[in-house]
Order: sequence, then structure tokens, then C-alpha cells
Amino acid sequence: MQIEVKNSQLSDIDAIFDFYDIAIAYQKKVFNKHWQGFSRDLVQTEIEECRQYKILVDGKSACVFAVTFTDQLIWGDRDFDSIYIHRIVTHPDFRGYSFVKEIIKWAKKYAAEHQIKYIRMDTWADNEKLLKYYTGCGFTYVGMVSLQKSEGLPKHYEGISLSLFEIIV
Repeated sequence: MQIEVKNSQLSDIDAIFDFYDIAIAYQKKVFNKHWQGFSRDLVQTEIEECRQYKILVDGKSACVFAVTFTDQLIWGDRDFDSIYIHRIVTHPDFRGYSFVKEIIKWAKKYAAEHQIKYIRMDTWADNEKLLKYYTGCGFTYVGMVSLQKSEGLPKHYEGISLSLFEIIV
């Protein structure tokens, strides 16, 4: 089995949104919150800026995720020297492949090559299952934040509290 992390291409955009639809349907089944959808322009910009990725298993898209290098509204004064991982979605045919651990391996290499000190991510503060999963993958829980402003963030960030996680590279 060959696992590769590759930049997504503009030709992948419909597949990325299919992944998001799958994720939203799953979130509705297992949790009391879910994503509210994403702007096509946002994803197109991420692709053009080489910040949208896909994980291929034997050439087949199995997982997608995005990164950013600033996250001021969520991380505040701690927003520096970081790569932030967002919107990880695994296709149901590939659940159990531990793609978060693959993303961490990829992010550690990326961070080392670009002199980045932290790998960071967030999730809903009350999602106990994900909190446990992310710490089990090697992230350290660093606290909780209640968003005061969410302008510029996807709609599901309005009025929520988030748990914050990081790995020091």
C-alpha cells in the first residue's frame, strides 16, 4: 500500500466538496454540531496557494485537509511560528487508516523544512471523542478558547468554544 500526501489541484475541487458533504452527513449522525459548508472561493484560494492537500492510497483520494499559517482569531497572542491543520476529512472507505498520524508526519517534515515551531489544530470544545483522538495521535491539549469574533471564519465558528492542540516540532 502506497500512501502519498499531495497538493490538491483545481481539478479536485468537486471531489473536495464531496468529501465535505460526506463529513457533514457523518457529523450530523454522531455529534450535536456540524460544519455549515464552505466557500468555493476559499477552497480555490487554498489550492492556488498550495494549502489544500489530499492523501492518496494507491493513487485513490482517501483524505483531504487544509493548512494555514496564521489563525489570529482562534489562537490570539499565540499565533506565531505555526502550521494550522483544518478540515480533515477521511472518505468512509478509508476510515481506520490513521490519517491524522500521516498528516502529523507530513507536517513535522514540512515544519522542519520551513523553520516552523508548532503544528496546531482546533475542534469543538465539547467533542470528547475528537479530544481524546487528537491527544492519542500526539497532540498536547493546550486549553480552550471562546470566540469573541468569527468574522472571516466559516459559519460554524459563530459563538462556539474550541479546544486547542499543538505539537512542538
